[in-house]
Amino acid sequence: MGNCFGISRKLTSEIAPADVIKKHPAVKLYGPPNNISTYYIRCALLYKPVTVHFIPSETHRSPVLEYTSDSVTGSVNDVLRYLDVKFPEPKLSTRWGIGDETTPFVVWLVILQHRSMTWHLERMGRWGEDLAGRGGKARGDPAMGTPKMEVRKFARSYSQLLELLLEHAQMEERVVFQILEKADRGLSKAANEEHARDLPMMNGIKEDIKSIGVLDSGHPSYQEALCNLSTRLKTLQEHSKKHFEEEEKNLLPLMEAAELSKAQQDKVLDQCLDVMHGTHSHLFRFFMEGLLPQDAMHYLDMLSRCSDQNRVSSMLRLIVDKVV
Repeated sequence: MGNCFGISRKLTSEIAPADVIKKHPAVKLYGPPNNISTYYIRCALLYKPVTVHFIPSETHRSPVLEYTSDSVTGSVNDVLRYLDVKFPEPKLSTRWGIGDETTPFVVWLVILQHRSMTWHLERMGRWGEDLAGRGGKARGDPAMGTPKMEVRKFARSYSQLLELLLEHAQMEERVVFQILEKADRGLSKAANEEHARDLPMMNGIKEDIKSIGVLDSGHPSYQEALCNLSTRLKTLQEHSKKHFEEEEKNLLPLMEAAELSKAQQDKVLDQCLDVMHGTHSHLFRFFMEGLLPQDAMHYLDMLSRCSDQNRVSSMLRLIVDKVV
């Protein structure tokens, strides 16, 4: 998976002359600055190889995109389709091919969250393995700083992931599983047990990272602690992957049988966002980094159905206003 929100890690010595002189084509976007459609298109443009000049304009009722001699307005999908024609990679405007109109919104909400968490778990696993391989005796990426500075950054990143994992589990238990339990008591028993099984491990990893943070990198137990941390991260990654796959195979398809109306689905979506407040506020940018472009736009598309449009605007603002 990849994302548009990361910072380039290239060293100056690795940048070829072509990298320096390469320029992206410029596009202009006019629109009401606090309009959800404007935010949505600005988010989409982050994934395209373009330089964006956004001109806030209250005189435009809806966003207007200008590129060379073209001027594009209309629905958000019209603008995305135009962008995909002019800048094919990555493609954003298709319906992502991950379901049909009968699939409840909450099913894809859960699946896309699984994808983001999987990406972050894999990233932390690789990072932990790299730390253990170096054993605190050598620096890795210069942007990470000293070994102690890197461990602090590692701890911060894991804390974000842990909060995301915990909120996701709470959302499933309080919202998704409750719907299934009303239809057939006991359906969610195994999934709930797996949540409880992995909780001590998730919290234990956080404590392990804290312990490593106070150890001197030259201490005899430092290398051993890093190796143990890497092993536990791999175990958590494997457990989570299996758990996500089982839910998507055995539980989530049953949501369609619950026969929720569109109004009920929208209410369930609001409930999910209420439970996952952190994920959709201070962690939203972190969460979105774990999604492929099409998945990210699909997630934003679902969020646009939220009854609290001010909340949606705030989430989108977190992305477009903090691009490095």
